[in-house]
Amino acid sequence: MIIFSLCAAIAILGIILSLLQARAACSLIQSDCQYREDTSADNVPSLPPVSILKPLRGLDDNLFDNLSSFCNQDYPEYELLLCLQDHNDPAYKVAAKIREKHPGNNISIVVEPCNIGLNPKINNLLPAYYRSRHPYVLISDSNVMVDNTYLRKIMRYSQDQDIGLVSNLIKGVGGRSVGARLENLHLNSFIIGSVSFLDRFLGMPCVIGKSMLMKKDNLRDLGGLERFKDFLAEDFVIGREMHKMGKRVVLSNYLVSNVNEFWTIKRFLNRHTRWGKLRWKIGGYRYFSEILANPVFTAVVPILINGPSRITISLAVLIGLIKTMGDVFIGKAIELQGSATFKKHSPLTYLLTPFKDIIIGIVWFVPLVSSTVIWRGNRYIIGKDSRLSPCPATGVWSWGYRVTDIIRARFA
Repeated sequence: MIIFSLCAAIAILGIILSLLQARAACSLIQSDCQYREDTSADNVPSLPPVSILKPLRGLDDNLFDNLSSFCNQDYPEYELLLCLQDHNDPAYKVAAKIREKHPGNNISIVVEPCNIGLNPKINNLLPAYYRSRHPYVLISDSNVMVDNTYLRKIMRYSQDQDIGLVSNLIKGVGGRSVGARLENLHLNSFIIGSVSFLDRFLGMPCVIGKSMLMKKDNLRDLGGLERFKDFLAEDFVIGREMHKMGKRVVLSNYLVSNVNEFWTIKRFLNRHTRWGKLRWKIGGYRYFSEILANPVFTAVVPILINGPSRITISLAVLIGLIKTMGDVFIGKAIELQGSATFKKHSPLTYLLTPFKDIIIGIVWFVPLVSSTVIWRGNRYIIGKDSRLSPCPATGVWSWGYRVTDIIRARFA
């Protein structure tokens, strides 16, 4: 009974937090930017030119349309730099087709091997970053899609010289497989809810690397992109250092679409195991507060420990229903601000919410016992603030990693 009472209390606190997250997310989504653009003809040239950097590797879901959406921006002057490490990368053919289909755009394909650091994304970006010509640089992942107002809306923040970095809310769209639907549900509930809660209630804007706008001068003052070459969570570290430098970091309410259509459940598990390890290494003891953000998992624990009974099942069902309703609430707010490019989530999709939260609850424990990640084919050890170091292939430590791999392969 003690375990049940403790879990019930934590679950109720978690539901309160989840509802606050839902409120924060809806408030932020529906808010309006305080920086309003003067659209008169005399002011259009005052919008500063922007260099958009797109790191490419492999064929992301919807890649051609994702990249095309950046070629149709209603903006006076910008360049699009598509970054690759190898001509044999299948994304190269897509990049070449994009340039062919949009001859009126300033599109460059930068193919240059770079191994300056351990973060493969930074390695991919650096050659294009050095070649970029404009005073503002926008780093945008290849799996995101936007409408033609995106660049104009986020550049409104450039009016305030105290702002050093602009990030965006991310919404998951698509979802033709179970893994992709789980991913989109998590992005549209825990991720967007946590980011909004930190921004609205705690004044802590969380930088999401899928969309980062910065002035080059500010980035140079930090030491340039190369300073962050060995951090896995380079987006978080850049935002933190920008704040330390005295520049504001803001979160735009413009919703960038993260397209996930054909994910496997294994890929979903790998992504959130890696993200959990990042948050553990960055947040330290604060990582334990995340258990409050997963009341469904907490409510299921008494069933696992004490066995099913009327009271334990009733608690789990009640908490699951309330949490699902909160996720639906956020989902409806997202849909009101979304485009018609992708179909809206079927209401039946939300039946996966309790299942997804239980999986995330189990994944939550993994970072406590493992400090390695495999990212883009490379294995690393994650240190403080997500600093990477090579994982040894031989020696005593390597056996621990091999055992972990065997267990992971056995239950994959």
